[in-house]
Amino acid sequence: MDETTLSVGGMACGGCEETVTDALEALSGVSSASASHESGMVRVSHDESTVDAETLETTVEDAGYEVVV
Repeated sequence: MDETTLSVGGMACGGCEETVTDALEALSGVSSASASHESGMVRVSHDESTVDAETLETTVEDAGYEVVV
């Protein structure tokens, strides 16, 4: 398993964390995701051969949040 950490803008509460986590964990190849609105970070454990960082970023953005580079 690979781990990717994303900086995410726009998360303001536990509900935001849940939205981002649920969206990422719905992807095939993602074993777990953990979001923190306090730090603005999301950690994702995933199979790199199944899901890449670009797909993770797109999923976060599709959920209504901004990936900060």
